[in-house]
Amino acid sequence: MRTQHFYKIQDVTRFKQQLLIWSQQFEDIVWLDSNNYKQTYSNYDAVLAVDALTSVQTNYKGAFDALKEYQSNVNDWIFGYLTYDLKNDIENLESSNYDGLAFPDLYFFQPKKMFFIKDDTLELRYLNSVDKEWKDDLVQIGQMEEIVTQPVKDAIKIKLRIHKDAYFEKIKAMLEHIHRGDIYEANFCQEFYAEDTLINPLETYNKLNAISNPPFATFFKTFDKYLISASPERYLKKMGNVVISQPIKGTAKRSSDPDKDTLSKLNLSQDTKERSENIMIVDLVRNDLSKTAVKGSVTVEELCKVYTFDQVHQMISTVKSELVPSVHPVEVIKSTFPMGSMTGAPKISAMKIIETLEETKRGLYSGTVGYFAPDGDFDFNVVIRSILYNETQRYVSYSVGSAITAKSDPLKEYEECLVKAKAMREVLEN
Repeated sequence: MRTQHFYKIQDVTRFKQQLLIWSQQFEDIVWLDSNNYKQTYSNYDAVLAVDALTSVQTNYKGAFDALKEYQSNVNDWIFGYLTYDLKNDIENLESSNYDGLAFPDLYFFQPKKMFFIKDDTLELRYLNSVDKEWKDDLVQIGQMEEIVTQPVKDAIKIKLRIHKDAYFEKIKAMLEHIHRGDIYEANFCQEFYAEDTLINPLETYNKLNAISNPPFATFFKTFDKYLISASPERYLKKMGNVVISQPIKGTAKRSSDPDKDTLSKLNLSQDTKERSENIMIVDLVRNDLSKTAVKGSVTVEELCKVYTFDQVHQMISTVKSELVPSVHPVEVIKSTFPMGSMTGAPKISAMKIIETLEETKRGLYSGTVGYFAPDGDFDFNVVIRSILYNETQRYVSYSVGSAITAKSDPLKEYEECLVKAKAMREVLEN
C-alpha cells in the first residue's frame, strides 16, 4: 500500500536538481522531466521513481508476455524501458549487429519511492514506508549541494561506426530498395561512440538538458547502465480509453539570426520531402493504432505542425484512437512497436533492410522509456537525442538517424544526422 503526501516547493528549479542528486544513491532511477514544455497531454512537470522493490528483466524472447504478466500481477506503478530489439519478439526478425552497451532488451521495476512535481506542488507516493520516512528524505534532499562531484576532465575521443563514404554507399543501397518498391521509407541510423571512457552521468545529463530543454528529458539508471536523453518525441500515451501517438518526421536546424531562423521554420513547414516523410509515418501509425481501436475512432488531430526546440525545428503530428475496453495495455504497445518514426514503411520490410545496412545493434536507442500506472494508463517517449553509457565496460554511445525516401539527397541526410548529433557531441567533448 502506498502512502501519499504533499509538499509545497519554494524554488522548483533548485529542488529538482537537489532531488536528482539525492537519487544517485539508488541502483534504479527513472527521472522524467518536461522542462515546463506545456503540452496538452502532460500529467506532471517531472517524475522521479527510485529504489526497486520488484523488477522484471528479460531479453527479447517472450518479453511482451513477461511484461504483461508482471504489470498485471504487480498492479502498481512500474517504470522502465523496452529496447528497439523487442521487434524480434513480435516478428521473425533478428539483431546481430555489434553491441557495445549490453543493455537487457527489457527492464521494468516497481519503485518504493515516487515523486511527482506539478507547478510548485510535490506529491510523494511511498510503498510500505515507515512513519515520517518521507519527511526524513525531504530533509536530506534539502541538504544536497548543487554539484555532487566534479565533471570528468579526460578528453573523450568520439569515433564513427560508419564513415562518410560508407554512409553514402549505404544510403545508395537503401534508395535502390525504395526504387525497386521494397519499401517507401526507412529510418537509417549510425552510431558515434567512445571506448575506455569514463563520464559523470548526472553532470552529462545536466549539460545535455541545459542546451536542449526537451519535453521528454530522461535520466535512467539501472546498476551500471545509464540513459541520458534529450528526447523531443512522445511514442505513446494512454489516458483511460484514449491512446495518443505523436510521431516526429522532419527536421531543420536553428539559426542565431531571428530572420533566418523564422525562414528555416517556414521552409520546413513547406518542404514536400519532409511533409511526405511525416505523412507516410502518420499512415503507418494510424494503421498500428487501428489494431486495438474501436472501429472508425482513429483520427489525425494535428498533421505536420512545426514545433521549435532549442537545437532544431521539428515537424510533429498527433494521432489519436479510442481503445477497445478489453485490450490489455501491454498489447497496445506490442501492436505498435517499434514506433513507426524509427522504422519505416512497410514496417517489417523496413526493419529487415535496416538490420542489413546498419552496423550497430540499436538496443535502447530508438526504444522507449516510461511508466505504467496502476489503472493501466501509461506514457512512453522515443529514445532519441540520447547518450547511452555502460560504466563497467567504459563504453559511451549515441546514435542518430534520418528518414530515407525516394527524394532523399545522401549529403543532406548526412548533414541532418550531424545537426541531430551536435548537442550530444558538444556535451561529451566540452
